[in-house]
Amino acid sequence: MTGSARVRPARSAVASRAPGRRGLARGAGVLTCSLLIGQILTGTPAAAQSGTASGVTSARAGDLIDVTLDQLRPTQPSLGYDQIFYKLGRYGSSKDEDRGKFNKRFDDWCETNGQGVAASVDAGAALTDPSSFTCAIPVGQETEDSLAQMKTVVVGPGGTLYLTDGHHSLTSFWEAADGGPKTPIRLRVSANLSRLSTADFWKRMRAENWVWLKDEKGDAITVSQLPTRLGLSRFHDDPYRSLVYFTRGIGYEQANGSAEFLEFLWGGWLRDRIDLSRYDLTSLSSSLDAVRDASKAMTDLPGDTVVAGGRTADELGRLAEWNAGKKETKGEFGDLSLPLSDSKPGKLAFALDYRSRVPATPACTRTVTGQRAGALLVTSGTTCLDNARLTGVVLVTSGASLVVRGSDITGAVQTVGADTVQICGSSLTGALSVVGTRSAVTLSGPGCTANTFRGPVSVTGTKGA
Repeated sequence: MTGSARVRPARSAVASRAPGRRGLARGAGVLTCSLLIGQILTGTPAAAQSGTASGVTSARAGDLIDVTLDQLRPTQPSLGYDQIFYKLGRYGSSKDEDRGKFNKRFDDWCETNGQGVAASVDAGAALTDPSSFTCAIPVGQETEDSLAQMKTVVVGPGGTLYLTDGHHSLTSFWEAADGGPKTPIRLRVSANLSRLSTADFWKRMRAENWVWLKDEKGDAITVSQLPTRLGLSRFHDDPYRSLVYFTRGIGYEQANGSAEFLEFLWGGWLRDRIDLSRYDLTSLSSSLDAVRDASKAMTDLPGDTVVAGGRTADELGRLAEWNAGKKETKGEFGDLSLPLSDSKPGKLAFALDYRSRVPATPACTRTVTGQRAGALLVTSGTTCLDNARLTGVVLVTSGASLVVRGSDITGAVQTVGADTVQICGSSLTGALSVVGTRSAVTLSGPGCTANTFRGPVSVTGTKGA
């Protein structure tokens, strides 16, 4: 099914937001499973996912376009999971409402849509239904400052929309309980390169620094290794990208017009200087130690020192004084330090609480990526399908484990007596049968992007997560 995107000039009246669909938490046909021991789950075939957006090949730089999240292609392979976990923890909390505020997710949506903050929120409001809440700046009355907060896309060959900013924000909307792939949002066009060949398109994207081709370890990748759509499970976790996020306002500041992929540039620099294995990142106090050490390393750096990508520390927003010159108990670091029990917890507290609910993933002993044809037999260890495109049946025998993240499988998947089965952010065209799993089955829940199942799903005699 091909989606469509509406285009309007940035400075004139902009099209109304997408029609409301209150109460729809996931796109039609996407089955979100919550498993119990011995429960059998079946689902009807799902509708095909939206693909290339149409109607955008005439868009110009600065135009605003209305899209849904499933129409966007990422331009980076990894995210800072803890930044997403902070957002999801806060979105699912009542802390904001308890203080007489609107939930953070509505402010975030309005800001991303170029409309400031939320002005009103109906009971039962949902991100998938923008008619259920209003924003402070009406559509068509955006300001230069509000437009600057919008996320950006480049129109590629065939009208494909490549997201160049906002991967964390939009992934948070995708993963939110009232969000999902059909969440509507407006984006600002950075450039229209739809007439270029594929080779020339990627050459231009590299030249403009509109694509980040390094993995979570800082190693180079190719464009073919980029995720094909949003959703947490489609990305790898880069803990240094998370670390940089939590140092914002403490070690650096992000101004309008900042370098593309600024946080990844700082993250690469910190990876060579801060050993995160020295910290207990399940502990608030130890996580704060990591943020303190990283941010002080940033502010201690002479401003004219080249950090990465030919950019100096000052060009990457280095603060002249740690925590903007405030005491440790004040400013951004003071706010970050507040525990979950506080009426206004810090970002780290939300992130750690949410992460504690994410099931552990067994270490991969074999990894399958890219295109593969033929049956896959898993008899021992843990086989991981990571952004794989597999055509063929998958059979998992007693004691072995299967982890599938961000992959597309055309063929049946059958596991009997497996140790662990995790399938997240993936598409399965064929039957799924999971029998007698020894440890746990994860098909949904915290940290596991909803799957699309085009076939019957049966889970029996197993533990759920």
